[in-house]
Amino acid sequence: MQDVIPATVPGRRAATLFAFYLLLGLLAALPVRAALPDADLVKQFFPDSDGFGEYEGEPPVAKVFQGNRQLGYVFRTLPIAPIPAYSGKPIDMLVGLDMDGNITGVRVIEHHEPILLVGIPETSLDRFTDQYRGKSVEDRLKVGAGSREGYVNIDAVTGATVTVMVMNEVIVQAARKVATEYGLIEAVREARRKPARVRDDYYREADWKELTGNGAIRRMLITRGEVDAAFAGTEAEDIDTAGPGEQDQIFIDLYYGHLNPPTMGRNLLGESQYNWLMAELEPGEHAVAVMGRGIYSFKGSGYVRGGIFDRIHLRQGDREIAFRDLDHHRLNDTYLPGMPEMDEMAIFIVRAEHAFNPGALWEIELLVRRQTGPLDSVFTSFASTYEIPEAYIERPEPEIAEDAEPVPMWLSVWQERKFRIGVLAGSLGLLTLIMMLQDWLVRYPKLMRYLRNGFLVYTLFFIGWYLLGQLSVVNVFTFTAALLHQDFSWSTFLIDPTMFILWVFVAASLLLWGRGVYCGWLCPFGALQKLTNEIARKLKVPQLQLPQVVHDRLWGIKYIILLVLFGISLQSLGQAERYAEIEPFKTAITLRFDRELPFVAYALGLVVISAFNCKFFCKYLCPLGAALAVPGKFRLTFGLRRRKECGNPCQICANECEIQAIHHTGEINMDECHFCMDCQITYWDNHKCPPLIEKRKKRERAARRQRQQQGENRKGSGPGGLPLEIEPAGSAPGSQ
Repeated sequence: MQDVIPATVPGRRAATLFAFYLLLGLLAALPVRAALPDADLVKQFFPDSDGFGEYEGEPPVAKVFQGNRQLGYVFRTLPIAPIPAYSGKPIDMLVGLDMDGNITGVRVIEHHEPILLVGIPETSLDRFTDQYRGKSVEDRLKVGAGSREGYVNIDAVTGATVTVMVMNEVIVQAARKVATEYGLIEAVREARRKPARVRDDYYREADWKELTGNGAIRRMLITRGEVDAAFAGTEAEDIDTAGPGEQDQIFIDLYYGHLNPPTMGRNLLGESQYNWLMAELEPGEHAVAVMGRGIYSFKGSGYVRGGIFDRIHLRQGDREIAFRDLDHHRLNDTYLPGMPEMDEMAIFIVRAEHAFNPGALWEIELLVRRQTGPLDSVFTSFASTYEIPEAYIERPEPEIAEDAEPVPMWLSVWQERKFRIGVLAGSLGLLTLIMMLQDWLVRYPKLMRYLRNGFLVYTLFFIGWYLLGQLSVVNVFTFTAALLHQDFSWSTFLIDPTMFILWVFVAASLLLWGRGVYCGWLCPFGALQKLTNEIARKLKVPQLQLPQVVHDRLWGIKYIILLVLFGISLQSLGQAERYAEIEPFKTAITLRFDRELPFVAYALGLVVISAFNCKFFCKYLCPLGAALAVPGKFRLTFGLRRRKECGNPCQICANECEIQAIHHTGEINMDECHFCMDCQITYWDNHKCPPLIEKRKKRERAARRQRQQQGENRKGSGPGGLPLEIEPAGSAPGSQ
């Protein structure tokens, strides 16, 4: 047995340790709900604050205090206004509101926006949210409102206009919900000053824990030490003081609540006692229960019939409510489960003459007296507030001015950008016309080249740097994630009209012609590379074309990059967005090269390379091009013409293709083609395309022979083209 014990104990210890660490791991993996706001942010929003509570209520807020004075509220926007942003997920922010309904601060807690994860510096985001400080929830806050009458302008963040528009909507909606619910809007305050009606139709069974938890029963706990502190510096400072170890002794533990609501009154008093009390009350009268324990009586021993309860009274606004003997009923029996034993209990009636409003804040005040002489006393008082649970009352509806017809945010964005949308739609219509009339346009090479280069300039400056309409592989991942997580909503993608219109057009062009229409005509960074290469060629910069065998092995790299990024996106969209920085689009187009040096150097490096090798990034590294090529395989039309002589023996198009999308056998790889249509210009050029050259020369030779024949015929003709009569040999003029 002694041989077994030493071996067993370590084994048990190891098993215990394993179970312990396994439990820790499981606990660490559980999601933790943040019950408290960030203390540093609360201090930023309320510099004078010295405490705050947990998130509670509906909508959930945390109250902020300076001593006993409430300064305002802080709340997270996610549970109040979970509006999805461009990533398809909501942005969570912490917002502070003071008691006058003014925003004291806004900070982003969590987001999944691609442009904000990598690209927009945190300082720019802080500058945006700082604009809300001091704004009222009743202001009409609008991003990009400018000087529009009736609106308060909020400046956008360059490169993230759509995202900050969503942020503005989230802040405004959440702040107004909180302000409305907690009476921070003047219209709500005005409505709450009007008498509320106690709901006699609302009842649910409840116990002591529930009624004290929801505020139906409030508590005022006073210790002997607190009483001594209240009398400090007065003549009664040394009278009836607590002895050693008695500072924490309960002086009075007071509980109080409004009895008219059935959930409160019926549960505390019981059915029959509650019905009797309600029958005793006249219209406009209210009953309050007061219960206490401890060494101090809230009634007092000096009370006599016909007198006033001088130790306790209520206060609402500027009205003080005192109770006489006729306002008092004994409370001997209570039926509330879980209620502790009380030393004394009473019911006090608030008469109609006091115009008591059950929906307004009121407080109970307890008077404490110390006798300093036969006729002299010193008084101090303790007060505690009461606010009835909202479910127990019905308030007058506040008259809040609202827009005549609220419209979805995406629709308002589209309405504001009519001009931009019109120009973009017109240009896409022109591009569609170019694609449909390509067989005619390519027969005019100079016109076609001017048209193409002009469209690329438009793409770079208007679509790219003005509209910020640069598509990205991140958009593909976002769309895919929305479908996979079953939280797809068209409104998410309609928020940015430029991106939505471009993606709709790209989807249609993929179906008809493949990826080449976007990559060759509508990609701003592709346009930047192509125009750079055009300028370089004008300046006689040598072109470094890779051997076809090398090119054929390199163009697959972008597909590998796409697969890696897609795999990462399935695990974490945020990480995929970071690694998608292999695309220089955000730096070069969205942020217009206004970014950290490493990103700018990378983007500029690719532009410089394109001067020597046309669209190097597009050919070998672009994951978006790879993503578009996959559905492009299902296009309905081929779109580009070829001849049987292409590739055998003619190699002109293959040698001149800047993208190297034409094989030596003559076939065009439409997955790589950028639809520049240079090969189509050659296809119809009878001075460049060998089969057409041969046909042209045949026609020219035939035409020359025909002209020669016609010339000979003219030489054998008389005056006026009449044929001459040829006499037989040996005949003489005039012979018969």
